[in-house]
Amino acid sequence: MKTLILAIALLIVLSVISLFIGPVSIENIFDMTFEQRQVMLIGRLPRLVSVVITGISMSIAGLIMQCLTKNKFVAPTTAGTMDGARLGILVSMMIGISSIFMRSVFAFFFTLATTLIFIKIINTIKIKNIIFVPLIGIMYGNILASIAMYFAYAGNFVQNINTWLIGDFSAVLRGRYEMLYITIPLLIASYVFADKFVIAGMGKDFSKNLGVNYNIILNIGMIIVSLLSTAVLLTVGVIPFLGVVVPNIVSILFGDNLKKTLPIVALGGAIFLLICDIIGRLIIHPFEIPISLTVGVIGGAIFLFLLLRRKSYA
Repeated sequence: MKTLILAIALLIVLSVISLFIGPVSIENIFDMTFEQRQVMLIGRLPRLVSVVITGISMSIAGLIMQCLTKNKFVAPTTAGTMDGARLGILVSMMIGISSIFMRSVFAFFFTLATTLIFIKIINTIKIKNIIFVPLIGIMYGNILASIAMYFAYAGNFVQNINTWLIGDFSAVLRGRYEMLYITIPLLIASYVFADKFVIAGMGKDFSKNLGVNYNIILNIGMIIVSLLSTAVLLTVGVIPFLGVVVPNIVSILFGDNLKKTLPIVALGGAIFLLICDIIGRLIIHPFEIPISLTVGVIGGAIFLFLLLRRKSYA
């Protein structure tokens, strides 16, 4: 409980700091000009909400995938999940679909299919060293990305597809981030099914003995992950390593009780992404660095540390 209170307090402090960072100076939130009020309502508040929701969503998505695969290094960006979503968006563009909703549907089904294929691959190979699993996932994702890039060049969609490669909150405005709200019921569902995800992660035979339908729970978990990933990709873009580093740090500090650590992972994801976002906005102020670069550098360093740490215990 103390940890949750401290995490919430830190999140509030970082949120306030985030609201006051930007090219338009706002010194007093209670005495703003019309221009400052518009900047706050149209730009900074939507950005803050989208950063928090994205951090929570990608951290929970990574936690679910790690639980179901029993591998600490599996996440949407290390299992081809985000690359599958991008491929789905490209296919929808190539066949002439302009509706955001229909593109979201294509992205979701491609995300779900590619994620299930990845799980099938690692279950078939039965890799003993868990460090190889994310490496296979990264190679698998690169294959999907290469296929997407080939068709992007063939259909002259390179510029369109590149917009999904870099995660960036600078374009988040009121009216352009509301899709992220669909993640809220999904996050609630994640908490409801937390215990069943743990049982399913023990394997099909173990789940059957405890009266849990392995295939149904696996599909529910992958549907949640796919919807979370699709919403984030369509709104913000790809944010690397977030779904890996936050659940692992929480696991090291607080253990692997999914229902107990899930709220901490959610708050930790929001805090981590807010810190990276604030750093990216301050380094070359009043300009900013895309969030995927700051998360990539900081998260990549932590990911490497986790790999070396795991190897030292192997």
